[in-house]
Amino acid sequence: MRHKKAPANRSHRVADQIQRDLAELVRELKDPRLGMVTINSVEVSPDYAHAQVYFSVLVGTPEDSSAALNEAAGFLRNGLFKRLSIHTVPSLHFHFDKTTERAADLSALIARANALRAKDD
Repeated sequence: MRHKKAPANRSHRVADQIQRDLAELVRELKDPRLGMVTINSVEVSPDYAHAQVYFSVLVGTPEDSSAALNEAAGFLRNGLFKRLSIHTVPSLHFHFDKTTERAADLSALIARANALRAKDD
């Protein structure tokens, strides 16, 4: 039996599907520590054994939401098993995505610099 290497875009399709399904599944979680969470991106390892899931938080703390998501990883993975048509559903590892936080900080710095420049002119 020959094994063909999966095309690179297949892992992107799987990651996108996991992201969409997790966004729905996370809404079903009843953990009070879990704030308003957005699943920003998913990166699947080449062997599909692990998925790094990056999320941001609108309401709540990143630490509480991360703890709640990582504790619910088994439940969420089980939900993915029922939805995905792939042999291996990866183990889920949740990480707070600081990208939006950094973008807000940069925007504030730029606004402050522009205000100072306008005052100097």
